[in-house]
Amino acid sequence: MAASSSEGGPPVTPDGRYIVVRGRLWRRANPHLPGEEREALVRALMAARRAVGAARRAGDRDALAKAGSAVHAAKVALGERGPVWWQDGDRDWNRVMARNSPYAEWFAAAVGQE
Repeated sequence: MAASSSEGGPPVTPDGRYIVVRGRLWRRANPHLPGEEREALVRALMAARRAVGAARRAGDRDALAKAGSAVHAAKVALGERGPVWWQDGDRDWNRVMARNSPYAEWFAAAVGQE
């Protein structure tokens, strides 16, 4: 996989497991999810994020907790949180700085810090 997404987005690790945002690895969604399922989960995630914003603006702590739980559930279903979606036994490097991971050399080359 290329060092960046085809849409010009953030760098993507060569194995396709993570994107890098401000130097930190973030787990990508499971690429094996069927398209319709993935689309439904992304819609649910976006709705939950909107609910988080509305709850914050309203100062509604109960609604914020419920919306936060919905965000988490959607991210777990997408594979961005919870158990990893790959099967080779490699550990999860989610939220680790790329420079402190096995992707350090790749990242330095990808951002021109060789």
